Amino acid sequence: MDRFEYRKFILIGGLVLVALIFISRLFYIQVINDKYKNSADNQALVRIIQYPSRGIILDRNGEILVFNQAAYDLMVVPGRVSSELDTLSFCNLVDITTEDFERKLIAARKYSKLRPSAFIEQISAEEWTKISPKLFEFEGFYGQKRTLRKYPESMAAHVLGYIGEVDAEDISRDPYYQLGDYIGISGLEKTYENELRGTRGIRVYTRDVHNRLMESYNDGALDRPSIPGNDITTTLDAELQVYGEQLMQNKKGSIVAIEPATGEILALVTSPGYDPNILVGRKRALNYESLVANDSLNPLFNRALNAVYRPGSIFKLVESLIGLQMGVIQPSTRIPCNRAIINCHGSHTYDDLEGAIQHSCNPYFYEVYKRIIQPGKKSSIFLDSREGLSTWREYVLSFGLGARLDIDVQGSSSGMVPDTSFYDKWYGKNRWAFSTIYSNSIGEGELGVVPIQMANLAAILANRGYYIAPHFVKEIGNGSVSEKNQTYVDSSYFYVVLDALEAVVNKPGGTARRARLDSITVCGKTGTVQNKTTPDHSVFIGFAPRNNPKIAVAVYIENAGFGGTWAAPTASLIMEKFINGSVSDTVKQQRILEANFIDLPVE
Repeated sequence: MDRFEYRKFILIGGLVLVALIFISRLFYIQVINDKYKNSADNQALVRIIQYPSRGIILDRNGEILVFNQAAYDLMVVPGRVSSELDTLSFCNLVDITTEDFERKLIAARKYSKLRPSAFIEQISAEEWTKISPKLFEFEGFYGQKRTLRKYPESMAAHVLGYIGEVDAEDISRDPYYQLGDYIGISGLEKTYENELRGTRGIRVYTRDVHNRLMESYNDGALDRPSIPGNDITTTLDAELQVYGEQLMQNKKGSIVAIEPATGEILALVTSPGYDPNILVGRKRALNYESLVANDSLNPLFNRALNAVYRPGSIFKLVESLIGLQMGVIQPSTRIPCNRAIINCHGSHTYDDLEGAIQHSCNPYFYEVYKRIIQPGKKSSIFLDSREGLSTWREYVLSFGLGARLDIDVQGSSSGMVPDTSFYDKWYGKNRWAFSTIYSNSIGEGELGVVPIQMANLAAILANRGYYIAPHFVKEIGNGSVSEKNQTYVDSSYFYVVLDALEAVVNKPGGTARRARLDSITVCGKTGTVQNKTTPDHSVFIGFAPRNNPKIAVAVYIENAGFGGTWAAPTASLIMEKFINGSVSDTVKQQRILEANFIDLPVE
C-alpha cells in the first residue's frame, strides 16, 4: 500500500471518528441528559403552582366565619422581561408607580432571573378581570390563581387570626413551604395551620408565540392536583359574638363566655377590635402598620387573653373555698366587720360566710386569709407565713390561676400568683409575713388575673369544682376535648358559695342586682378593681342558670367604676341572649349600648 492509499484510510477513519463523537454527543444530549431539553421546555412551558383552597372556618351552628375568595398573584420571570417593555402602560394597567415597578423588578432579579416570583400579590378577582386581557402584551408576566380569606361578618378578629407570606424562618423550619406561600400568623389560622393549609399541586402549560398560555402540556402528564385544607368547626356562637362586640363598642375591655360542661368558648370579645377584612389583600401591610402605629387604643391587643388585672372582690370566692377546704372557717363562721383594720362598705356588721360574700365584706376575708397564711404552726411569724403562703398558692393554682390555660390560641398570659421567692426578692428573706401581704385577701396586692381565667373560674363554680380547658375548636373530623381538671377543693364546699352567688344577684343588698333576670336564675359576683388611673375597672363573673348551667361569663370594662353598675348588667344580657335567643329588657340593653368609657378623661 502506497502512502497516498494510507492517507486516504486515515482521513476516512478521522471522519468516522468525528461522526461517532457527534452522534454520541447528540444521543447524550437528547436521550440521557435532559438539561438542554428542559432549557428548551422552559422557553415553551409554564409551570403554575395550584394552591389549595384553605379550609373554611365555621361557628358551632355551621355559620361560615371565614371562607375563600378568588384572587391572583401577578408573577414575573425577570429573564423574559423585554428591555423594550412599555413600562408606563404596564404600570397604568396594574396600578403601580414606575418607581414601584423598578423596585419590584430589581427584587425579583435578585431572587432569580429565570425562576418566577410574585410581582404583585393578592389581586382581587375584580381587579384581575381588568388586567388579564392585556397581560399577554407584556412578556415575562403571567397570573397565578390564589385565594383570599373573606369574613362575612366583621367579628372575632383576634380569635380567627390572619395569614401572611412565609419568611425565611418559616421555610427553614418546615420544608413544605416555598417562597410565595402563605401561613397562619395569629389566632386559629396559626394554631391549626397544618389542618387548614391543604397541599399544593402543579399544572404545566404550553405557551404560544404571543406569550399566551395554551393547553396543558402532554395531556396533563406532569400535572398534580392540589388537595384542599380541612374545614374547622369552632365552638363560637357567631350571633353571640356579634352581640358581645356591639355591647363593647366605645369601651375598653373584654367579654368571655364559656359553656361550663365542655369548656367550649362561646364568645371572646376584646375591645377595641378591628375588622379582619382589612388585613387581607394588597393593602394588608399598610392597614397593619396603621393599626400598630396610628391607633392609640391598640386594637391588635387581645385584652381577653393578654390583659392582666387584679381580680378584686371576685377573688373572695376562691378564698372562701380554700378556707372551707382547709377547715379554717365553716359556712356558719361569723367574723365582725372591723373597718378599723381594712376599709369596707355597706350596712352589714357580723356576717356568716354567705352574707360576707353577698355583701363583699373586706374584714371577713382579711381574717380568712390571715388564718390560711399564718395558722400558728411555727413560732416565727415569718416562717409560719412562708409555709402558709406555699400551701395557699397550691390551692389557688388548682383553679387555673397563675399559669397559662391550655387553650388553642397561642400567646395567652399567665397572670400572677406570688410565691415565697417573689416576696423574698421584694422584701428580703424572713422579712415579710401576713401583715405585709394582706391585700391579697381581697383580690388586690400582687395578684394578677386574665379575663379568660376569670371566665374559667366562673365555669369552675358552675361545675362545682372542675373545669375543662377552654378551647375554640369544636371538631376537626371527629376530634374533641374532654379532660377534666379538678381543683383541690371538694365539691361539697361549693354549695354554700353558690347560695351566696345567687344571693348576690337576686336578694336585696346584693352587689349584682342589675344582673338579675326574671326567667333565669343568675349566680355571680361583682368586682371593682383598683387601678393606677381612675375610675376603677368594672368586673363581673357569673353563670346561668344555677342548675344545669349553660353559660359562664366574665366581663371586664376598664375605667367604668363599680362592677355592679356596668359589668354585671352586660353579663346578664349575654347570658339571656345565649339561653333564650333574645333579650327582654331593652332599656338595660340600650343603656349598655350607649355607654362610652373610651372618651372619659383619665386623671
